[in-house]
Amino acid sequence: MILVVLIVLGLIFGSFVNALVWRLKGDKDWLRGRSECVHCRHRLAAKDLIPVVSWLMLKGKCRYCHKPISTQYPLIELLTAALFVFSYYFWPLSVHGVGLFTFIIWLPILVGFVALAIFDVKWFLLPNNIAYLLIALALIQLIVVSIWQSETHDLLGALWGIMILAGLFYAIFRISKGKWIGGGDVKLGVLLGLLVGGPLMSVLLLFLASCLGTFFSIPALLQGKAKTNTRVAFGPFLIIATIVVQLFGASIISWYKGLYF
Repeated sequence: MILVVLIVLGLIFGSFVNALVWRLKGDKDWLRGRSECVHCRHRLAAKDLIPVVSWLMLKGKCRYCHKPISTQYPLIELLTAALFVFSYYFWPLSVHGVGLFTFIIWLPILVGFVALAIFDVKWFLLPNNIAYLLIALALIQLIVVSIWQSETHDLLGALWGIMILAGLFYAIFRISKGKWIGGGDVKLGVLLGLLVGGPLMSVLLLFLASCLGTFFSIPALLQGKAKTNTRVAFGPFLIIATIVVQLFGASIISWYKGLYF
């Protein structure tokens, strides 16, 4: 039953991400107004907005102008649902008490992650609207958990995470004068530092993101699809690495320590 609820919520929030990205990019009011076709601007009815189902029933075309509807829409809806279920299945804490609270906060953070990844891939942007909202959620989670557990361990870990991740990105931003990374990456570093915390988790996150970026870039270079100066969105790799660290970070570090100690 829980998995069904998570799938439905994931599909709904995936649909919300698609609308959010389109409205923010188009400078539209993303809290008000009806959804409309990006081609003919016809307002969409409720039957046009059922996640995945509407796209399949319409055979990937607008009901009104019959122009193709991007496969991005059902794919993002399915991806968000998959992330919800995957996170629940592999959540490192028990899903009650503080573990339940952090999981509930994690779900909207995942939604924001998907939106940020889309923006970075499409336009090399990490919108402040989304980044600041996620930072606020991460801060709320951090403060509530610290009060709940009556300890400052997580607060100190978050401080370490911010210094390592945001500090590194800020240094690169200043040295390159914004040519290598943008200010949005610095804000993303603050968010990720708040979430993963601690020097070990932060370094693991950077290592995994760098590996993902390398595995993606090398084939493109070998096939001539990219050059050494081709711009690559690094945000999605950081986000994927953060999800891995959040779910499996402690197990990965314990496994690594076991190899040598």
